[in-house]
Formats: sequence, C-alpha cells, structure tokens
Amino acid sequence: MKLVRVVFITGLVCLSTFLSAQKTPKKATKASGSATSAANGKIVYMQSCLPCHQQDGGGVQNMNPPLIKTTYVLGDKDRLIKILLNGFNEDVEINGDTYSNAMPSFAHLTNQQIADVLTFVRNNFGNKAPSVTVADVNKLRPGK
Repeated sequence: MKLVRVVFITGLVCLSTFLSAQKTPKKATKASGSATSAANGKIVYMQSCLPCHQQDGGGVQNMNPPLIKTTYVLGDKDRLIKILLNGFNEDVEINGDTYSNAMPSFAHLTNQQIADVLTFVRNNFGNKAPSVTVADVNKLRPGK
C-alpha cells in the first residue's frame, strides 16, 4: 500500500510538472558560451526536469532514470535531443535497474533552452561531455 501511494504521488508530481512546463519557462539570458549555456540550462532544469530526475540527477528508482554518468546522457547528443523533442515511452535499463515512466515531449522549449539544459545535464551530476549547441537542436527539430 505504501509503494502504491509513493507511485501515485510521484505520478502526480510528474503530471503537475508536465502541465506547468507547457508554459514557457522563465527566459534565461542569451548564452554566449558553454558556461553561460550551462547556467541558463540550470534554470530550465529546475523548472522542467527536477521533479522527475531530482535535484541531484539521481532520478526515482524504477520510474525516472538517473542522469548520472549514463550512456543516454554522455553518449550521442542527437539521441538525447530527440528524447527532449519527441518524448520517450520505452522501458530503459540503466545499471541493472529498469525505468518505465514515460517522459513527455519538451518541444515547447526553444532550441536555445534545449541546448542549454542538455549542456547543463551533460556537465553536472559528475558528467563531463561536450556541450549541445543550438545548431545541434536546429538540425533535429521537426519542420525546421
């Protein structure tokens, strides 16, 4: 019963986050470099990603995957961009644990916001990976 309550509450938090994320997050300052991009990305992360992936990027066991040193975060930038643009609705195994919550699309974010938040994630939580640029997002956004 306790697990059902935790799952229900976590689901409500994620749904609430998704619905509130439909509004465009606060405008960050225009990025001029990867440090600025990551700083702006932290704003987007705190507004759109934190409830499901947590403040430390550790996720929620068996529901929302961690963002800490995973191939999804450190690997192919294009795959990561496509996840934000299209959402993700597959079970994924990371470090022997399976995560099954669907991630909604964040296509309502601007290309700059997507580049910023992915640069933040790829360079925080113990991660170290190349930045994501607006050009990277531009080439993958449908209809562009």
